[in-house]
Amino acid sequence: MKNSTKIEVLKDGPLLVHGALQIKNSNGEIETKEKVTAFCRCGASQNKPYCDGTHKKIDWKE
Repeated sequence: MKNSTKIEVLKDGPLLVHGALQIKNSNGEIETKEKVTAFCRCGASQNKPYCDGTHKKIDWKE
């Protein structure tokens, strides 16, 4: 399937989105991502909506 998007939920980790996507930030700016983007699921990232690895530091479990 061409130009498909795949979403993967990592155990005790981020949500990975594989494929091209556009993200509209809270300030209205649009970012384009082309490969794999990791989104925070634990709520503790200092780089929301993206994962910054904080889930490991706080031992977050899904």
